[in-house]
Amino acid sequence: MNTHKLSTTMPAELADDSERRLWLLATGAAGGVAVVATALPFVASFAPSERAKAQGAAVEVDIDDLAPGSMKTVEWRGKPVWLVRRTPAMLASLANLKTQLADPDSRRDDLPEPLRNAGRSLHPEVFVAIGICTHLGCSPTAVAAGSGNPNVDADWPGGFFCPCHGSTFDLAGRVFKNKPAPSNLEIPPHRFLSATRLVIGDSA
Repeated sequence: MNTHKLSTTMPAELADDSERRLWLLATGAAGGVAVVATALPFVASFAPSERAKAQGAAVEVDIDDLAPGSMKTVEWRGKPVWLVRRTPAMLASLANLKTQLADPDSRRDDLPEPLRNAGRSLHPEVFVAIGICTHLGCSPTAVAAGSGNPNVDADWPGGFFCPCHGSTFDLAGRVFKNKPAPSNLEIPPHRFLSATRLVIGDSA
């Protein structure tokens, strides 16, 4: 019968069973410590820093498949972020709503200068907003113009309706007057990498 010997040899003087067991435990423990000491820095290199976890990582989004008039939702910092590709007709409707809005010029939003326009956007046709009502944190729904939705007026130009308490927002996320929501929808920091790709959570 063939046998395979361990490469590590035991000192000859360890003759009895108790000394032999002690020697084996000490050798195994030393090897285990070396493995753990090597593995911990390697694993830690994959863990995000506490600051990164607190701030939330930026999200890169492809909008090449976003057709005119459509909307998609992505998640950033655990929040829904809407991306809407507005049509020329949708953009034109924004200019006629100023007297109906609580903060049409986004004076209370503290938006960066590039977003201080009627569309509240970096590119006129692409609207990016956090889809959470500024009243009590409910999630509004998109309601198209001419949809016949009983929750909005017959001449509704299109926008967003919050089913919790009835706040309404236009296609730039601006809140209409006499509604519970105190401010316009929040615009997250973002920037375009190309015409069809953007980063949410980073405006540098």
